[in-house]
Order: sequence, then C-alpha cells, then structure tokens
Amino acid sequence: MLIIPIYAKASNKYLSAIRLRILELSQLQSAPLVGQIEVDESYFGARRVRGKRGCGALGKTIVFGLLKRGDKIYTEIVSDCSAARLQSIIRGKASIDSVIHSDGWKGYNGIVDFGYKKHFRVHHGKNEFARGNAHINDIESFWGYAKIRLVKFKGMNKKMFNLHLKECEFRFNNRKQNLYKVLLGMFRKEPLKLS
Repeated sequence: MLIIPIYAKASNKYLSAIRLRILELSQLQSAPLVGQIEVDESYFGARRVRGKRGCGALGKTIVFGLLKRGDKIYTEIVSDCSAARLQSIIRGKASIDSVIHSDGWKGYNGIVDFGYKKHFRVHHGKNEFARGNAHINDIESFWGYAKIRLVKFKGMNKKMFNLHLKECEFRFNNRKQNLYKVLLGMFRKEPLKLS
C-alpha cells in the first residue's frame, strides 16, 4: 500500500469540496415525499446547558426532518420550531396525499387543515412512543445515526454544519448502494473544482 503524505489543510479542502457537491446533489434530488411520512425536529450542539431544556436550548442548532418510511430523508436547519415554519416545510416537501406521523409538539397542530389525509401523533411526554403503526422511530433512529457520526468531529464551525448534515442525509438516502461507485460516477460526470 502506497501512502502519500498530504497535509490536513489539503485533505479538508478536498473533503469540503466533496461535501459541497453532495449538498448540491441533494438539493437537485429533493423531490416531494409521498406515503407514510415521519416529521420531527432535533437539536444538535454541545451538551445540555444547565437550566436550558427543550425548545430554544441555548447554543444548539435546530434541525427539522421529514422521512418517508423505508426510503429517503430530507433535513433542513431551521431558526425556530414555530408552527408556521415547520408547516411550511411540510407543505413544500410532503405530498398532500401523504399520511403524517409526528410527536405531540404543538408546532404540528393543524396539519390536517392543510389537506393532508391523516395525521397521527405519539405523545412522548406521556411515555407513548408507538401506537400500532403510529410512531416516529425511523426518524429518531436517523437523528441518532447523524449525532453519532458528527460527534467524532469534536465540534465544528457552524458554517460547515450544513455540509456535514447533508453528508449524513446523502449516506442515509444511498445506504443500499455502494457509495464509492455513486460518488465516482458523480465526479466523472462533473469533476470537482478546487478554488
């Protein structure tokens, strides 16, 4: 095996270019999700600050996600978890024919009023995590996967967080494929440009 010496700055430049291409590709492939859709928000960042919990946790980045069961996920960094913000993303990314599954967060009130056929909730505050087919376990599993994957960086620049998040999304959405071949095909069509 041949080992080529490369400086950390150069490798970070290449990895950032790859992640930027993944971000562009995920934006191009972001079609509306149809079917059983799980929606949830998650908080990424340093450990809990004493006295600050739940929504508005100090210093954390809020990420909202929609996951079609057994298929793909879409994630987006949001500034807040207000009903207007979350529901506008749901309307833009989930087909009106979809069945929505969420937790009991008040930001999801009124989803059916926008024309969605059904909206099932599980109330985590009442120790309810699944009721038959009504659960958000798949998207909760993705949050766990993303956090485990990102914790190895031991912190990162906020400007880079979206690139790393979209890399997690890309890996999840292409989990049944050989990622090396997917990336190689992508770079053969349009080679990386380093500036």
